[in-house]
Amino acid sequence: MQQRTDISPAIDECATDGAAEHTPVRDLMRHSLAEDCYAIVIGSSMIAFAVVLLHKAGLVTGGMAGVALLASYLVPLPATTLFIVINIPFFFLAARFMGRSFALKTLLANVAIMVLGMVVPWGIVTDSVNPLFAALIGGWMAGLGILSLARHGAGVGGSGIVALALMKTKGWNAGRTQMIGDAAILTASLVTLDWMPFLISVLSALAINSILMVNHRPGRYVGY
Repeated sequence: MQQRTDISPAIDECATDGAAEHTPVRDLMRHSLAEDCYAIVIGSSMIAFAVVLLHKAGLVTGGMAGVALLASYLVPLPATTLFIVINIPFFFLAARFMGRSFALKTLLANVAIMVLGMVVPWGIVTDSVNPLFAALIGGWMAGLGILSLARHGAGVGGSGIVALALMKTKGWNAGRTQMIGDAAILTASLVTLDWMPFLISVLSALAINSILMVNHRPGRYVGY
């Protein structure tokens, strides 16, 4: 008898067990509403913490977090508040190209980032943060936060929405696409940053995108 190789035994068992016998495999793997909400809270928490950490170190990074950080050095508002303000036009873009559900989840994630960004300085009080530490840890945390949102049908806005849309429609790698937008944002940061903070900010953007390039490839994850 020829051995089946088209689907794993674990999925076969799941698809034919009990009440799930006639349920499509993709439906069995789809996230529930509770799982989506939990992931949005966790992802938003990581992004908010990363933004506060990078701001404390006087750095910028890629994506909308980088735009918000850059703007926060020019206007007297928290970076996480500017995050949602700058993203307003992109909510409509998300609804147009990614669907209303994606746009709504992205809006909720942005609200959570704004609120949590106000909570983090209250929960953790520091006088200074080593820039290299902030760039790597903040970058990795932001990347994992973005990954958590993306795997549950949400984004952070801005160039991230463009990157996810291109991955969905063209199969492009989200991390590499994001880096194109990051290059423009980081170049603009030279207006306010010296060379050393600029170079460390580049490291932060690379840390974010390394998470996406390794973990968010088309066809690798189908739980949404």
